[in-house]
Amino acid sequence: MLWTSALCLSFAVYREACRWLTSWLCALFAVAFNDCKGNQDVQFEVSHPDFVVDEEGRLSPRRDVIDSGTVMFIHGQSIHSDDMAQVDILGAPPRSPQTLRVKKIFKEILGLGQIPYRQRRSLLVPPMFVPENQRPPFPRSIGKVISADMEENHVFHLTGKGADQDPKGVFRINRLTGEVAVQRPLDREAIAMYYLQVSTTDLSGKVVEGPVALEVSVIDQNDNRPIFQESRYAGEVLEGSPTGTTVMTMTAYDADDPNTENAVLRYHISKQSPSKPSPNMFYIDPEKGDIVTVISSSLLDRETLPTTQYELEIVAKDMAGSDVGLTGTATATITITDKNDHAPEFTHSLFQATVDEGSTGVIVNLTVDDRDDPATGAWRAVYSIINGNVGQSFEVHTNPDNNEGMLSVVKPLDYENTAYHTLLIKVENEDPLVPDVGYGPSSTATVHVTVLDVNEGPMFFPDPMVVTKRENVPVGSFVATLNATDPDILQTQSIRFALLKDPAGWLTVNPVKGTVNTTAILDRESPFVRNNMYSAVFMATDNGSPPATGTGTLVITLEDDNDNAPYVSPSVARVCEDAKDLNVVVLGGQDKDIYPNAEPFSIELGKQPGLEKTWKVSRINNTHAQVTLLHNLKRANYNLPLLVTDSGVPQLSNSTEIKVQVCTCKKNKMDCNSAWLVRSSMPLCLGLALLSILCEYPSHDVPTSPQGTGG
Repeated sequence: MLWTSALCLSFAVYREACRWLTSWLCALFAVAFNDCKGNQDVQFEVSHPDFVVDEEGRLSPRRDVIDSGTVMFIHGQSIHSDDMAQVDILGAPPRSPQTLRVKKIFKEILGLGQIPYRQRRSLLVPPMFVPENQRPPFPRSIGKVISADMEENHVFHLTGKGADQDPKGVFRINRLTGEVAVQRPLDREAIAMYYLQVSTTDLSGKVVEGPVALEVSVIDQNDNRPIFQESRYAGEVLEGSPTGTTVMTMTAYDADDPNTENAVLRYHISKQSPSKPSPNMFYIDPEKGDIVTVISSSLLDRETLPTTQYELEIVAKDMAGSDVGLTGTATATITITDKNDHAPEFTHSLFQATVDEGSTGVIVNLTVDDRDDPATGAWRAVYSIINGNVGQSFEVHTNPDNNEGMLSVVKPLDYENTAYHTLLIKVENEDPLVPDVGYGPSSTATVHVTVLDVNEGPMFFPDPMVVTKRENVPVGSFVATLNATDPDILQTQSIRFALLKDPAGWLTVNPVKGTVNTTAILDRESPFVRNNMYSAVFMATDNGSPPATGTGTLVITLEDDNDNAPYVSPSVARVCEDAKDLNVVVLGGQDKDIYPNAEPFSIELGKQPGLEKTWKVSRINNTHAQVTLLHNLKRANYNLPLLVTDSGVPQLSNSTEIKVQVCTCKKNKMDCNSAWLVRSSMPLCLGLALLSILCEYPSHDVPTSPQGTGG
């Protein structure tokens, strides 16, 4: 008969004496086993290698215990009974101060209650724990698997990653006793948990029990320092920010177990540079890593601080900041950024400038002071003219290199009109000022501009001067009288004229009176004439000291005379000797003259007799006519006389001719040269050829003589 066993718990007696991190050199509780036969020769076996049930039946540690895990098993066996009990150990995370409490799995006996029925478990595999970074010797026992049905011909097997799978050989199991051992140092940061399986087989390999899961946890050691992702961090805080303003957050990482204090980090500032005006201008939250301002807002003034950048050396320490914790460091650079709390001010209330009349460009640079951060919108200046710029002759722009205002003349000034100008100029920032700061009197300045008198050149009026003349007027004809005045009205000066540019050489000018006359025939069709207009440039010079010069343009619009005879194009046409379509060419009339001295044109046959029997010219429109053959001609070159007449008054006619080539056409190819060359290369037959032509065409019927057939 198999009797149910129980554990008689005496934990209350030892509660205060047995703490987790003590040496455990005291019994946890007494084990009560009842086989109903007096409990003689009872043997106990504990799954955890660091615990044993002593001769007095007490569960006690063999040595100092770092971690017992959360479960262990006790196997009791006598000649009358065989049973197991499970012990659940409850408490805080591993290696944290805690009090062990043992939970009863079964009700206590000794009169405290009845023992319920419990199903017997044959193969018990407790979770096991191995500290990382252990030193030799190896192997080291880490626990024991208990089998209630173990027989002499049964053996234990361990499988899974860490046993017979990569990484192979990390753990092994005693085939006979079930004791599990680790064979080399472990690294929790590489593998934190091993998942294995335990089974028992007979000698033939047949599985008797299992497989049952075995979890081996690697206990963390503090072997990793906190690490910041970057060695240097940058943050900004606006000047005048209130105390407690968050600047930035520093975060480090620790590869150790996050559930232990090995990875619990604490931050602190070890050094501030520079240390003025206070060595504790900033504070870092020990747990969150938030850097906040400690200095008052009035002292956090960028313009009065010794520097605009502070460097903080930040230390992160694990073990919750304890003395034994490992550390990592990084540097935080904090920049005090600017706000626009200072208005720009002119360095002088009055600026002086002089400028020659008639000139443009920068006349004075306006300087300002601004205590805000250079190269920011709170420092960059914007200038404006708020008074005195009546004719919009002045503009002011900011020099991007030095922030000065460049006052420029953009429209030439006239000394004779106004010799002095007074401008009022205002300076502001690109960014608006903070609410409690405004622009004062120093943000405006006065500029006195003195215009210097300069001997100015004479000015033509009108410029350009436009006149109309007919082409072909006689040489010496009057064209125009130039008008030029001296703008220096306060001086009495004389003006002389000269011809500066006359492309065709048609003109001359009287140096005193400025009268312009022709020295050659004006030709509207000249290449120097564009759109019926001819341009010449004249120069006027005063007698000032030094003399000044002005220029003006004379534009002559030329009226057309009918002085060019018309002509036709194209001048060469081709036709096949066996052509069905006897239309030879469409001729277009052209004339260098313009309407009404050009089209409509009259295009007709020349006055030679007999042309009308072979040729016909038909009018198409005012400018074009069609040339047609009345019958086919033999292969040769023919010169066709034509008469072209324009519509001018009086009319002009032009007797001209076009060449008509009658060619041999075969397979869409026109041959106008080869046969002719053969004919012209046979001098012995030349006379016979001419005689043949004369016999074929009576003299009064020949339209033209083919080129090359006669002398």
